[in-house]
Amino acid sequence: MRFLFRFRVGVGVAGSGLAMLLAACASAPAPRSALPPAPSSVRAVDAQHDLLAKVLAAQFALQNDDLATAAQGYAAAAELSDDPAVAEVATQLALSRQDWALAQRSLVRWRALTPAAPGVEQAQAWIALGEGRGDEALAVLQRLASRDDEQGWRLVAQMLMNAPDKIAAAVLLARLVPGTRAELNEGTAVAVSQLAFRLGDASLARRLADAAVKRFHGEDAYAWSAQLAVAGREVVRARTIYAEALRRHADSRRLRTGYAALLGQDGDNAAAAAVLAVGKQDQTSYAARAAYAARADDKTLMSALYRELEAVKGQRDGERLYLLGQLAEMLDRPAAALGWYRAIGDDDERYFDAQLRSAIVLDGSARGDAAVATLHRLLAQSQGDPDRQRNVRLLEADMLGKRGRAAEALAVYAQALQASPDDTRVLYARALYRINQGEVAAGEADLRRIVELQPDNAEALNALGYTIADHAKGDSERQHEALALIRRALELKPDEPAIIDSLGWVQYRLGDLEASLRDLRRAYAKQADPDIAAHLGEVLWVKGEQAEARKVWDEARRKHADNKALLETIERLTR
Repeated sequence: MRFLFRFRVGVGVAGSGLAMLLAACASAPAPRSALPPAPSSVRAVDAQHDLLAKVLAAQFALQNDDLATAAQGYAAAAELSDDPAVAEVATQLALSRQDWALAQRSLVRWRALTPAAPGVEQAQAWIALGEGRGDEALAVLQRLASRDDEQGWRLVAQMLMNAPDKIAAAVLLARLVPGTRAELNEGTAVAVSQLAFRLGDASLARRLADAAVKRFHGEDAYAWSAQLAVAGREVVRARTIYAEALRRHADSRRLRTGYAALLGQDGDNAAAAAVLAVGKQDQTSYAARAAYAARADDKTLMSALYRELEAVKGQRDGERLYLLGQLAEMLDRPAAALGWYRAIGDDDERYFDAQLRSAIVLDGSARGDAAVATLHRLLAQSQGDPDRQRNVRLLEADMLGKRGRAAEALAVYAQALQASPDDTRVLYARALYRINQGEVAAGEADLRRIVELQPDNAEALNALGYTIADHAKGDSERQHEALALIRRALELKPDEPAIIDSLGWVQYRLGDLEASLRDLRRAYAKQADPDIAAHLGEVLWVKGEQAEARKVWDEARRKHADNKALLETIERLTR
């Protein structure tokens, strides 16, 4: 009798490429399926040897996470069944348990039933590696990798990724690649490099990626090679790879997006926007260009993009109208911005956000009453939607606070928290407002509550650390608490300019001027923010480098002439 087994496990899975497999094979392929259907007939034998009973018992053990009993049960069932699927499952269960002797026993049965199955060789290599017989494992994997189709390399990848000893697996891969007889196509070559990287052999991964670039000059090879350079913090090398790739694949959206992201992370947002401006455009590329231009605070780039979008023919949907409104805002064209936002219908998903932006534009145009009226109308329209209600109240509180109406602003924050106690966004906004108003202890209490609710909230950790550092001058114990909070935030967001700035500032408070200057320079290179410029200039000034300090301040003041922190710092140090 053949047992009609309905599910298969790892080794027989079909797939279109090794790269997809690599993302899915990180865990051992122990099956977790429902019970299989009963067979149409059962052999009339002693219950002890009854196949169905053994499989059912093994399945129940599997459902109870008793892998040892399940593996033994399937091994016993495999010896009675003519179905290779039973022997396959038995082998895979034993492999997942790293029970090499039991796996070998089940593998003998599997091989006897289907000697040509590729999964049989995979299992043989797995057992050999597990038992420390690397040469035997290598010979088997070489046969798999030399197949004419991609299935062989998929099986190799599965086996190596699931090997318990990743170092041994990486060594085996390094020995395997040079001896492979089959020619790899670009996709497989890149995937094998990715496999090496995931096994911890960055050097092998890079050599394989370089070879793939040299041989194929394809998008996949270039993109992966650049990612490896980024992972190794080789920014200059990554830029070179992307530049060469785009000379060969000028129309590649993927390469341009990757290159722009690298440039943006390195603080060169204007260059990122310029890279995305080449080639066919869509809403995604337009939005990304706008974001990079905004980060660079480059009005020339914004104006060019605005004109380009205005000139695009055809119907403008809400997303396009909203982007035009944002650009008009950044270009200080309030009337145009209002026009774009008002053109978005109330049935469009962008309508609510556009109305919020309209209120901001109205408030910035000295039309505060109209702005508040807009917000109150939105508050009424968004009844039953806590997120939108909160966003409206946050904006209203911010507007009131900017006008010096502190009691009313705090009342709005209180209303928002009454509707949603412990809303961390409201607590964060109120904390910053309180601190700005001089209520440092109250603001610090709000931030501590956020950290209590969300220990991994990087923004709250950073704000709390910075607040302590800025207001606890001369208190070494509090400054070291601030340093610990900021370092925790930086672990969560290692490339965030605001957090790097905070780290430099607390080091300044602790008297470590060299470390402070290093981090503040890094933060300013990533984002030429006026607050960061104020801090960087102050540390330079205190170190006796007044000329460079003035240069930093002057550069920031040309773009942010009204920044309070910048002006206060300059006046305090130069008077």
